[in-house]
Amino acid sequence: MSTAQPYIAHFDLDAFFVSVECILDPSLKGKALILGGSKERGVVSTCSYEARKYGVKSAMPMARAMALCPHATVVKSSRGQYGKFSQWVTDIIAAKAPMYEKASIDEFYIDLTGMDRFFDPLQWTIELRNEIMETTKLPISFGLASNKMVAKMATNAAKPNGYLHILTGKEKEFLAPMSVGEIPGVGEHMLKTLNTLGILTIHDLSLFPIQLLEQYIGKYAEVLKQKSIGVYQGTIHTHHEAKSISTEQTFFENTNDLHFLHSELLKMTEKLGHQLRQESKMTRCVAVKLRYPDFTTQTKQVAIRPSSYDDELIKVIRDLFLQLYDQQKSLRLIGVRFSDLVEHSV
Repeated sequence: MSTAQPYIAHFDLDAFFVSVECILDPSLKGKALILGGSKERGVVSTCSYEARKYGVKSAMPMARAMALCPHATVVKSSRGQYGKFSQWVTDIIAAKAPMYEKASIDEFYIDLTGMDRFFDPLQWTIELRNEIMETTKLPISFGLASNKMVAKMATNAAKPNGYLHILTGKEKEFLAPMSVGEIPGVGEHMLKTLNTLGILTIHDLSLFPIQLLEQYIGKYAEVLKQKSIGVYQGTIHTHHEAKSISTEQTFFENTNDLHFLHSELLKMTEKLGHQLRQESKMTRCVAVKLRYPDFTTQTKQVAIRPSSYDDELIKVIRDLFLQLYDQQKSLRLIGVRFSDLVEHSV
């Protein structure tokens, strides 16, 4: 029995907080920006690539950062805005991805394993990246590889605002010239130990005798050796949105029966509407998701006046469905999502 080809995509929003600030204030674009406290006190929260060229880094004292880059513009963070932009990106990924994990506010993993039977995973990932950039105006990089670790390291190599595909079987070759400190999990203390042993690159690590390595770093030696040749067993942890609820139905047989599809939409809307009312919530954004037999997935959403009433919600859902659906094709899956949830005001 053949095993499905593993494909893991790692997405990382480039200098996310800085990028959001530049969208909110376009005059900041292209400048050396430092997010943090005053110039005299505090530490650097993050900085633009233009500031990084001068040696400015996150967690650096502001006084040190300003000494390195005296012409930098210091910006206080726009609290509340970052979550909105992150949710925007999350919604786009959730609508398209078969399975995904939100690892942090600006970082995502997508599992496309086995999907090469239906589409080209690299092209699909490129198109998703393009959609995110065109819709949100945020720069984003991705790495595509056979596992999470290599995908993340490929993303780092592709930054800023690029992408990189590491073919299965080429992991070791890709990693070999990198500093051993690039391996996730290798901290400063371990890096010093490895460097003392003459292990400077990942290639050096791959050749180093494991028995000797165990004497210096213990049981982690085996895991580290596996990482050095691009082997990593980490899995995708499916993400559940706290600020949205959704349901979807995959059909036993593909269908274009409009009466049946409308009936399923009604059932899903009523189910989610009931959940909203049980939790004393209302939705301000509704979306419809469609997936065709070739796994092409489309979604459409619209902002609405806060509501939890079935009759109001189903009208919007049906309108979105009719705008989105190509009636010449059958459907494999339909879904409904309510997001931007708010407390029900009595």
